[in-house]
Amino acid sequence: MPAALSRERVRLLAICVLCMVIVGIGVALAMRPPRPDARHLLAVSLTTLNDGNYSAARSNAQAAINAEPKWATAHAVLARAYLELGDGVAAEGELARAVDAGLPAARLHQLKAHARLLQGDLDGAIDEAAVTRPRYADYAERIHARALASQGDGVGARAILQAMLERSPRDAAAWTDLGRIRLTAGDVGGASLAATQAATLAPREPAALTLQGEVIRSRYGLIAALPWFEAALRRDAYYHPALIEYAATLGDAGRNAEMLAATRSALLARPGSPQALYLQAVLAARAGRTDLARSLLRRTGGGIGGLPGTLLLSGSLDYTQGKFEQAATAWRQLVAVQPMNVAARRLLGAALLRLGDRRGALDTLRPIGLRPDADSYSLTLIARAFEAVGDQTMAAQFLDRAVAAGPVVPASVFATDDPIAALMAGADASADDPTYVLGVIRAQVASGDTAGAIARARALVQAGPGSPAAQLALGDTLVAAARYPEAAATYARAADLSFDEPTMLRLVDALERSGRTEDAATALALYLSQNPQSLAGLRLLGHWQVQSGAWDAAIETLEGVRRRIGNRDFGVLTDLAQAYAGSDDGAIAVRYGRAAYAMSPMNAAAADAYGVALAANGNIEGARQLLVKASRLAPDDVTIAGHLTALR
Repeated sequence: MPAALSRERVRLLAICVLCMVIVGIGVALAMRPPRPDARHLLAVSLTTLNDGNYSAARSNAQAAINAEPKWATAHAVLARAYLELGDGVAAEGELARAVDAGLPAARLHQLKAHARLLQGDLDGAIDEAAVTRPRYADYAERIHARALASQGDGVGARAILQAMLERSPRDAAAWTDLGRIRLTAGDVGGASLAATQAATLAPREPAALTLQGEVIRSRYGLIAALPWFEAALRRDAYYHPALIEYAATLGDAGRNAEMLAATRSALLARPGSPQALYLQAVLAARAGRTDLARSLLRRTGGGIGGLPGTLLLSGSLDYTQGKFEQAATAWRQLVAVQPMNVAARRLLGAALLRLGDRRGALDTLRPIGLRPDADSYSLTLIARAFEAVGDQTMAAQFLDRAVAAGPVVPASVFATDDPIAALMAGADASADDPTYVLGVIRAQVASGDTAGAIARARALVQAGPGSPAAQLALGDTLVAAARYPEAAATYARAADLSFDEPTMLRLVDALERSGRTEDAATALALYLSQNPQSLAGLRLLGHWQVQSGAWDAAIETLEGVRRRIGNRDFGVLTDLAQAYAGSDDGAIAVRYGRAAYAMSPMNAAAADAYGVALAANGNIEGARQLLVKASRLAPDDVTIAGHLTALR
C-alpha cells in the first residue's frame, strides 16, 4: 500500500510539472513581441526622413528590410536615407537591390544621379540626371547644378537653380544648393540670402541648418554659429556634416573637450571619418602630442591629404620633429593652393632656410616683403636669406624694416611687381574671374595709380556686392589714398559679410585713423566675443590695455598670448615689460624688457620698454641710458619723451 501511494504521488507531481511547463510556454508565447511589421517600420522611416532625422530613417528602413528582405520600396527608401547622409556607395547598392526586387529602374535615375555625384562621378551624375522622368525633374536639375559647380561651372550651376526657384520659390532644397554654391564661390551675401530662405522654408532640414551655421560663422563669428549646428544635431544627432562643422567651430573657440566629444560622435556616425580624425589630430598637436597627431593623420588614409588644413598640420608636425624637407614639401603644396596665405609663405620660407635653399626662401618670402604690413619675423627671415646669399645691402634694408615694424600692424593685401600691362591682359582674357581684377588693382596701388585702382575696385564691388573680397579691395585702395573714413565704411560692409581676422584688423585700423577710437574698440570687442582664441585680437587688446594703463588686465591678456606662442613675439615682450613695470613688479618687467631688447637692440620701443622696466626695478642710471637711446632712435615719439622726462 505505501509503495502504491508513492507511485500515485509521483504521477501527480509529474502531471503538475507538465501543467506548469504548458502554462509557462503559453505565457511566453503570449508575452513574445510581435513579428516586426515591415510596413509600419517603413512608415516610421519615411516619417523620420521627412523630419530630417536621416540616421533614424536609415535604421528603420534597415529594420523593414530585415523583416521583408525582397521589398523593393524599402530598399529605395534606405537608398534615400543614405543619400541624405552622404553615402553614395551604400545608396547605389540599395538602388541596385531595389531594381533586383522589381522596382523599375526608370523611376530611380534621379537617385542614381545623386549617388554618382557623392562618389565623385560628375559626368555619370549629369548623364543620369538627363534621363530622369519629368516627375522628378527638379531633383535631377539640382543634382545637375551641383555636378556643374563641382566641375567649376558655377555660372551654369547658379543659372539652373535660379531658373528652378523662379518656378518653385518654396523649394528649400534648391535654396540650400544655391546657397552652398554661392558660399563656395565667395558670394557670402548671396549665400546668406539663400541660406536664410532655406532655413525658413525647411526648419527641420539639417542640411539647411548646417549651411546657415556656416554662413553665420563667416558673417558674425564662431559663437553665433554654434546654435545653428546644435539645431541641426537636434534633428539628427549623427548628421556627419553638422558634427564636423560643430567640432571645428568649438575647437576654434577654444572649447576643446566639447570638440573632442563631437568628433567622437562623428566617428560613430561615419567610422573612419577623415575629417573627424583630422580634427582629433589638431587637438593632439595643440596638446603637444606629436606622435598621436601623426598617427591620427595617417589613419585618415590620405582622403583629405591635399586640403589646406591637413597640409599645414602635416608640415608643422614634420618641422617640430626636425624633418624640414618633408615640412617644406607639405607647405610648398599649401602655398601652391593658397598663394596669398602669409602664414604659409612664412613657414615655407623658414623651412627652406633651414634646408639651405636661400634663393627658394627669398622667392617664397618676397611677396610678404612687398607688403607694407610685413611682420618683423618675416622681414628678419628675408634679411637672413639675403645675408646667406651675400647681399648685405638688401639684408640691412630688411633688418631696418624689421626693427621699425610696430607691435601691431593692420592686415593688407599683397603688393605685386608684375607688369600692369600683363596683369590687365590676364584680366581681359578672364573677365569672369575676379582674381585677375584683384591683381590689376594691386599693381595699380603699387604703381601709385590710386584713382585708377579705386575706380576698378568700385566696379568690382558693383559686379559682386556680396563678395567680401571685393569690399576689401575697395577699402584697401581707399586706405592707399589716405581716405580713411570711406575705407572704414567699406571695411564695415566687408565685415558684415565676413567678419574674419584680416577684415577686423583693417576695420579697426581705419576706424582709429579716422579718429573713431571708441568704434574701433567696439569692433575689436565684438570680434573677440565671437573669436575668443584669436591671437591677433588678443594681441591688439593687450597693446591697447598697456596704452591705457590697465596694467593688470594687460598682463592677463598678454600672458595668455605668450603662453600660446612662446617668447618669440617682440611686441608681446615689450608690452609685457611695460605692463609689469606699471604694476610695480620691476623684476619681471626687467626680464621681459631684456628679452625684447636682445631681440632688437636698435628698436626704439624695445629700448624704451627695457628702460622703463629698469626704472621700475630701481636701476635709474641704466634706465636713463636706455631711454636716452630710445629718444634718439625716435625723437618724435612723445611717449618715449615722457618716460625720459619723468625719469629726470
